Amino acid sequence: MIRRAVLLLLAALVLCAGAGQAQAAGYRYWVFWERDGDHWVYATQGPSTSRPSDGAVQGLRFAVSEDSANAARPRGDSDFDTICAKTPARDGKKRVALLIDFGTKADAPSGETPPATRTACARVSPDATTADALATVAKPLRYDTNALLCAIAAYPEKGCGEQVSQKQPPTKKQTKPDNGPSLGLLAGLAVIVLLGTAAIWQVRRRA
Repeated sequence: MIRRAVLLLLAALVLCAGAGQAQAAGYRYWVFWERDGDHWVYATQGPSTSRPSDGAVQGLRFAVSEDSANAARPRGDSDFDTICAKTPARDGKKRVALLIDFGTKADAPSGETPPATRTACARVSPDATTADALATVAKPLRYDTNALLCAIAAYPEKGCGEQVSQKQPPTKKQTKPDNGPSLGLLAGLAVIVLLGTAAIWQVRRRA
């Protein structure tokens, strides 16, 4: 009985030791945002179904994210008047300001380098989608069979929403070098020693 308890505890300690080295799963994809006043809001629709109004500001950021809660926002605060300053209004058309952030080298697929962030003002028909607006200023676009936007201006060259490992940022307690076993591990070893001692004592007592 005691031997079984010792083995179970050892297995638990091995699992705990490996948990700290685990990496969270993320996905590499274009994240779609809409400008609301002075901040970015995660879009509830994709570029192929969103129909922005005249004067809208929308942003796309290529990044590795776990989900919408921690998705990377576009880096830039340009407003509509700034982006569309050189694109005059025209009857029967709407203007959509776009901020396209190709992300960082850390988020780029292997062997690829992200282009510099750019802005563009798309002048399109009143019923045009964000995808239509993108197609006028950032060709070529690439989609997968499920209409997921995979590439803007041919970046990235390959891949589409693939799962990747994402390293966990160090916490404040992890900023110091690890010079020895953790307190929890030492406590667990101490329990094992005590259980082992108890088992030996029981054997000798029965003898």
